[in-house]
Amino acid sequence: MTNARTASLTRTTSESSIELELDLDGRGKSDISTSVPFFDHMLTAFAKHSLTDLRVRATGDTHIDVHHTVEDTAIVLGQAVREALGDKSGIARYGDALVPLDEALAQAVVDISGRPFLVHEGEPDGFAMHLIGGHFTGSMVRHTFEAFAFHAGLTMHVRVVSGRDPHHIAEAEYKALARAFRQAKAIDPLVDGVPSTKGAL
Repeated sequence: MTNARTASLTRTTSESSIELELDLDGRGKSDISTSVPFFDHMLTAFAKHSLTDLRVRATGDTHIDVHHTVEDTAIVLGQAVREALGDKSGIARYGDALVPLDEALAQAVVDISGRPFLVHEGEPDGFAMHLIGGHFTGSMVRHTFEAFAFHAGLTMHVRVVSGRDPHHIAEAEYKALARAFRQAKAIDPLVDGVPSTKGAL
């Protein structure tokens, strides 16, 4: 790589304050503090399995709900990914992963398309209302994927194939996304320029 694929962003609103740094060509090192422990766990897994170095400092009105802090962090993560990808020259573009976690199994397919879209399906009845770790509602998994896909410019299909334990289901989804994103963002030495017949992504 001749150009560093890195980004450093901040976002401050009346509801949250986010500082985020990432390196798409890292080794999966992370330093995460969002004040939402389960989300810290998911972002740590995302960094590790996507081989993205990630540092996050986020605070917000979690005394009301974790929603604002979690959503705003996902927004900034997406914006940082979009910035770090640059013109997307030389990337593989597509990634696909099927990841188990005990009884849970999730699949993610990623296209760094520049066209934000999310297809998300298969979570069991009641998952969205379940409090994982007593604070992170299951519905936030889809919500963070939507925010990430929209602001990073990704087409993402995420599907829960099976699962019973909410923690396992959520973690399998994040890890599957991480592995698919790892493939998609990778530099492919056989790719000449931007991998699109349009010449731009």
